[in-house]
This record gives sequence, C-alpha cells and structure tokens, in this order.
Amino acid sequence: MPVVHVDLAERSYDVIVETGILSSAGSSISALRLGSKAAVISDENVDTHHGDRLAASLDAAGIPYSRHVIPAGESSKSFEQVASLCSELAAAGNDRSSFVIALGGGVVGDLAGFVAAIFYRGVPFVQIPTTIVAQVDSSVGGKTGINLPVGKNLVGSFHQPRLVLVDPEVLRTLPSREFLEGFAEVIKHAAIRDAPMLDELAQLDPTSPDVPADLIARNIAIKARIVEADELETAGTRALLNFGHTIGHGIEAAVPYGEMLHGEAISLGLRAALYLSCKQAGLSQDAAQSVYRLLEHFSLPTVLPEKISTDTVMERLSRDKKFSAGAIRFVLLREPGDAFLADTVSKKDLEDAINALRQA
Repeated sequence: MPVVHVDLAERSYDVIVETGILSSAGSSISALRLGSKAAVISDENVDTHHGDRLAASLDAAGIPYSRHVIPAGESSKSFEQVASLCSELAAAGNDRSSFVIALGGGVVGDLAGFVAAIFYRGVPFVQIPTTIVAQVDSSVGGKTGINLPVGKNLVGSFHQPRLVLVDPEVLRTLPSREFLEGFAEVIKHAAIRDAPMLDELAQLDPTSPDVPADLIARNIAIKARIVEADELETAGTRALLNFGHTIGHGIEAAVPYGEMLHGEAISLGLRAALYLSCKQAGLSQDAAQSVYRLLEHFSLPTVLPEKISTDTVMERLSRDKKFSAGAIRFVLLREPGDAFLADTVSKKDLEDAINALRQA
C-alpha cells in the first residue's frame, strides 16, 4: 500500500494509494475526526458508479452525511454552482463542524475544495479522486478553484485536503477518452522530473484499465515534493508543474468548456512546449520525439483543430494566471527531467509554437 506523505507543517497529510480503498474509505476518514457530519460532493457520472460504495463505507463507520450531485463537466466550475452547493450544504444541516468529501475527477475536486475553503469560512475536506488526472495531479497540492468565461481557474484559493484516498480500481469505469487524457499529466511529470519514467510509459498498454498503484504513487510523489518546496507558488518551483499548461489552457479556453478535455489540451500544450524547448533551451530533437511519441502512444491529440485560431488562443492565454504583471513565464526543458522557468519566451515565440501545432 503506497503512502505518500505531503509535508506542509500543520497542513500535512497522507495520500494513500490502494486498490479497493473506496470500500473502506469511511474507516480511514473516521480516524481523522474531521467533524460531526460529511457533505459528499460528486457528479452525475461518478455518483452512479461509486456513490453507493462510499455511502456504505460511511454508514459502516458511523459518519452522518449528505449527498450532493452536480452536473458532470467543466461548466460546473462556476460561481453559480458554488452558490448552489453552499445553499444545499446549509439546507442539509452542514455547519462549521462539518467537512467535505470530494468524490470525482478534477472538476469535482477543484469545485468541492473551493466550497470547503469558503463554507463557514473554511471547513476540512477529503479528496477521493476518480480519474487519472485527479489521482496523479489535481487532488494533491491544495489548489482549488472555478473558471471564468475568459480563462480556467481564475478564481480560487489554496486549501489543502486533510487526506487523499486513491483507488486505482475506480479507473476501470472511465470511458476510453477520459481514461487516456490523464496520461498527459503523467507524461508531464516524467518530462520535468523523472526521465526514466518516459521509457516505462512506452511499455505500458494504453488499452489496459489497470494502472499500477506504484506508478500512480510515483507521480504523486513528484507533485508532493514540488508542492512542499513551494506551496503557494511564490518561489518559482511549483510553476514547473505548468509545463505544457500555458498554451494548453489557452487552447482549452478557446472552445466551449468540455468540448476539449483538459488532458487533450495539455497534450497540445506539451507539444508546443517541446517545440520551444528545442528552439530556446537546447532540448534535442531525439528527446523531444521521445515525449511526442508517448502522446501518440496514448492516443492524445497532437494537431490543433483548424477552427481554433491562433489569435483566440493568444487572447485566452494572455489572461492566464501564469502571467505575472503581463510578463510571460514559460516552462522549458533542457533535457528530460530538467525543467526550468524561462523569461525569454516572447509573444511571437508563443504564436510560432501555436502555428507549429497545425502540422503533424
């Protein structure tokens, strides 16, 4: 049973990776004595597959709870949904002695975490991520938030979970597209911090729903060590996790939310970041190709749809929170495993990288 400890002083917590742990989640949560009542937040798809299993484990542990189900999809990360959930939680009898359980993918985790951060000025919460993106990335680190029409995650807060329970078994219920998109974040972690993982990913069967628990834990450990070094993203270290995300978020925001999945947009962003790394950071073409081939291996998109204009992507990414006082902060690779934050990338460079995505 891999356990990754996230060491953040009084905000420290464990991430437990264990097949089948959803069925015993109640006992793990009960041991923390987080509050008198839980508010379980999930979406329609996840609740159908896993809501009753979690409810049974909470019942067995004697934890009172209310269940709150939101529409599936990125559009739920909105002020309207936050207000609706806060009202539902209050109407169900949750108060400052309650806590939140986020059961779902990145959308649910970001949204439920933000609700936990502001409900009664902040209550504890537990993450139970059910997608690869959420398991290896978004459930760890304390970033919560919602979207604005002009960009992703522009409103939010840092609110660390008290526990993260990762059950690889739940990944078996994911549709193929949602399953594969998560590997964009896995490839990102390997590219910035664990070059040997690139070769291991090339040997993984992308059609198998069984993702090794140790691979998930290894990715979580990469994220945890970076978060420990720069929890609030003030030192520049945590920004390394944005490799592929600056242009990726611009692409994701250039179409209606949900039309392109997060990992699909990040795949395109990774290719653009590889292009700029070769031009500006000395990344070899062979090294770039090794990452590019992994994107193809997991059937991730590598060519930008013609209908998405360069101007639109540039307008969206200019509003991204990764820009500081209008300056471009862009993560590049010198070689696999060696990422750094560059301030040499110009607007013209970004446009060239986006245009390069239009050709195979």
